[in-house]
Amino acid sequence: MTPKERVRAAMELKTPDRVPLMCQMSIGHMLQQLPVSPVEFWFDADTFAAGLVELRKVYGFDGILVSLHGHFRNWREKILSRKVVANGEEVVLVNGKRILFTNNELPQNLIEQAAHQKSKAPTDDSLTSTLELNRLPDEIDFIPVSQGLHFDIDPGDKFRCIENIVSSSGNEFSIHGEITSPFDYFLDFSGHQEGLFALIAEPDKAQKSLDHFTTLLEKLAEEMCKTGIDAIKISSPFAGSGFISPEFYGEFVAPYDGRLARAIRTKGVHAYIHTCGAIGDRLSMMFDLGASGIECLDPPPLGNVELETAMRIANRRGFIKGNIDSVNILSNGTEEEILADARTRLDIGKKYGGFILSTACSIAPMVKRESIVLLREAVERWGWI
Repeated sequence: MTPKERVRAAMELKTPDRVPLMCQMSIGHMLQQLPVSPVEFWFDADTFAAGLVELRKVYGFDGILVSLHGHFRNWREKILSRKVVANGEEVVLVNGKRILFTNNELPQNLIEQAAHQKSKAPTDDSLTSTLELNRLPDEIDFIPVSQGLHFDIDPGDKFRCIENIVSSSGNEFSIHGEITSPFDYFLDFSGHQEGLFALIAEPDKAQKSLDHFTTLLEKLAEEMCKTGIDAIKISSPFAGSGFISPEFYGEFVAPYDGRLARAIRTKGVHAYIHTCGAIGDRLSMMFDLGASGIECLDPPPLGNVELETAMRIANRRGFIKGNIDSVNILSNGTEEEILADARTRLDIGKKYGGFILSTACSIAPMVKRESIVLLREAVERWGWI
């Protein structure tokens, strides 16, 4: 089988020749491994795409996740100034945003981060004004990456990075895009603290907002499906038990993530849900959403999901992509511990089927290259079916 066929077989709950290997890589990890400027890696589509392709080759992954899309060709014109600072490079954009770039983590939006740190608990009045529905956007023009950090999408050139990678690698390797959950856009729109209060104080408005974002994201997903990708990851990191209860998950996340996943699947593209942390209390619900599969399933102590338990709960309702601990195993484990951990997960995955070996969440920034290469050794030794 080609790597592309191998991943497709796993996602379709068929039998590949061996367990596929495909990890998503954090921005910080990729910057640690590549001789590139963090600023150019973030803003420039060609630099970002080349880095993804190069590291897939180094690690022997069967696929590539393209986590950012919509890079502007004229991104340099959007930068007002750049200066070297003690811990990286500070960029001021023409729109007034100040962003700190380092070589081992995501960029940090300095202005919005400072404002976020000074925020207070919302009042009833602030909740009402936050969820004024006439303020909802008419299109999705950014990716809510993390803590107020937005990656702006060029409306006239949304998928050039994905299309370039599909063109160069898509015949042999599985290429996946990424779209962020409606719940994340809702929290970004309302403010995280205010949004969580609004689920209690204004549930009807919250649901109308979520419905609106889902409609916009369905449109974006439909466009992304036309690029030739094999799957779309729906990134829903704020849906674990550390943020909301199973009841609120069922009310404010599941209907909208499920709707988006089903819309993607109607286009002949696989969709899988990515939720970090502890999800054991909602795992069965997640497999009922209509997605092709689930990613992460963080094991203890990062989360609370044991792979064999998850496989039993899944009961062939979808594939599982995970669940190696990137911190305690890959960052701090010995070579023997890493190989033993991977072998255990491969044995479980082969027994139940529909399994892709991966880190639970992204490869942590400080994980050594040699540790990831060991995962390729593991699938070559113990992954054949």
